Amino acid sequence: MIKQIKKTTEYLIEKGFDKPEIGIILGTGLEQLLNEIDIINEVSYNHIPYFPTATVEFHKGKLIYGVLEGKKVVVMQGRFHVYEGYSLQDVTYPVRIMEKLGIHTLLVSNASGAINLNFNKGELMLIDDHINLQGSSPLAFKGVSQLGERFTDMSTPYDQDINSKFENIAKDKGIKLHKGVYVSVVGPQLETRAEYRMLKIIGADAVGMSTVPEIIVANHLKLKAAAVSVLTDECDPDNLKPINIAEIIEMAAKAEPNMITLFKELIKQL
Repeated sequence: MIKQIKKTTEYLIEKGFDKPEIGIILGTGLEQLLNEIDIINEVSYNHIPYFPTATVEFHKGKLIYGVLEGKKVVVMQGRFHVYEGYSLQDVTYPVRIMEKLGIHTLLVSNASGAINLNFNKGELMLIDDHINLQGSSPLAFKGVSQLGERFTDMSTPYDQDINSKFENIAKDKGIKLHKGVYVSVVGPQLETRAEYRMLKIIGADAVGMSTVPEIIVANHLKLKAAAVSVLTDECDPDNLKPINIAEIIEMAAKAEPNMITLFKELIKQL
């Protein structure tokens, strides 16, 4: 993997990806942030050596470099998931590349289902902690210690200073921002009523199929990391309705302006 990382990084540096400070992973339906970025260069994933290729129809596949609020950023327009058939090492490979390019902070967005019934669809949740139910770890491979500490500390996987800034921005801008625990499952099927009940019992406030692997690797690389979920549906096992993917995308779009405000205002302060 070390040789692959070196080759990928060299390719992107040749393409003008010059020492970005902040990495951003855009989740489902959250692409309008790109309109706020002064884009300098972009490369399709399928042109980048050793990069996976996004296979989900509403996940694009580009790595974008530019300036946002005076900071150099590298943005993943489209992410990778275990449910697409990728390994956890594939899913998190871009985080390792962004770190090699120079980022010190990783910001992640995602779409998730609200397990906490005090939370409503269309609202945002700041991730304070997580539960990994993806069945393995992106650090579980031979030679991982050559890239960072094998037994990575996860006592505070989400940077507390950044989270405080997010909360202050939300308060100042009148944005409703919950705080809670995100559980990551494999998918791609949605949960059963019994599974939602289980997830609530073990302490989850929201459920999704991403983010946790990237956050684990960010901590492995000693990056500052933070993540915000758009709550796109409400997971009440006693009143569970068939899933509507179109409505999930619609809810993500509804919350997107608030997400953009949070990210832009935060980046000003980093």
